[in-house]
Amino acid sequence: MKALQVLGPYELVMQDMEKPQVKEGTDVLVKVKRVGICGSDMHIYHGTNPLATLPRVVGHEVTGEVVEIGSEVTNLKVGDHVVVEPISYCGKCYACRKGQPNVCEQLSVFGVHEDGGMREWIVLPEKQLHAVDSALPWEEVVLAEPYTIGAQAVWRGGVEKGDTVLIQGAGPIGICILKLAKIQGAKVFITDLSEERLAYAKQLGADEIIQVGSEDVKERVMEITDGEGANIVIDAVCLPSTFELSFEVVSAAGNIVVLGFDERPAAISQLPITKKQITVTGSRLQTYQFPKIVQLLNEGKLRHDGLITHTFTVDQVQEAFDFIEKHPDQVRKAIITFD
Repeated sequence: MKALQVLGPYELVMQDMEKPQVKEGTDVLVKVKRVGICGSDMHIYHGTNPLATLPRVVGHEVTGEVVEIGSEVTNLKVGDHVVVEPISYCGKCYACRKGQPNVCEQLSVFGVHEDGGMREWIVLPEKQLHAVDSALPWEEVVLAEPYTIGAQAVWRGGVEKGDTVLIQGAGPIGICILKLAKIQGAKVFITDLSEERLAYAKQLGADEIIQVGSEDVKERVMEITDGEGANIVIDAVCLPSTFELSFEVVSAAGNIVVLGFDERPAAISQLPITKKQITVTGSRLQTYQFPKIVQLLNEGKLRHDGLITHTFTVDQVQEAFDFIEKHPDQVRKAIITFD
């Protein structure tokens, strides 16, 4: 079978690999149909993802069709359309016992720590696959995983109806957060340098857009919140400067949600944290968000609405990575087709 593997920095090759087989009772064989290219895939390609090991078949935004099931599979059948939950965990460590397997001591992420979905066939345990309405286009359901990242950030921030939410960054993850925050009934502000990304966010329901290059973010947030600040600030830019800014624009009793992996230190005073009793919350991957996202997809409450801008075939993967590399401002989300 065809498989796309990163051998080392900027070394992406098409490999001929053995087709995986159903061996365990809970195994499910899936014919891959669509795979989204994520920022973390690009970082693996660049050799800058500190969590990935090489060589690696990348791809964790995956959807496909079930073609064979093991003897113990109970909730899936041949012909089902599924999306991949790309994490496996031990179930025994402290994080797992606390209901947070996404930060398990032995966490393994599909496409990062183990070979992922950018290949023609995959075998995974039933628990890592979720059935979706087979009438939905593959281009809709392939976004399930990034939507769970948005849902996780919104959940970690405790976003409720009537809250004001500031999202820093209108890239693909920022847009996913925007969609989920609006579904919760929040008033959402979003920042970015790109006028095109901000216009798109406005089209999707952002209540206020803030152009970082021409506006003072703190002044603008205070203006549109009558001096209160944003109740929840979600940093999807993930630079030390945006992390620091979060503490300046969050309201008293507010929540700051951090998604970044930047190892550079940020200069944060203790005073605003104590004075405003701010909660600072990390958000990684997702915790039991797939059932919610699948339901929203099935109900038609989540649609890609132009989030997917580019489609490439499996034989054009190098072209896809090169295009994203050279034209990042033109790409919201690119996907690979395996038809």
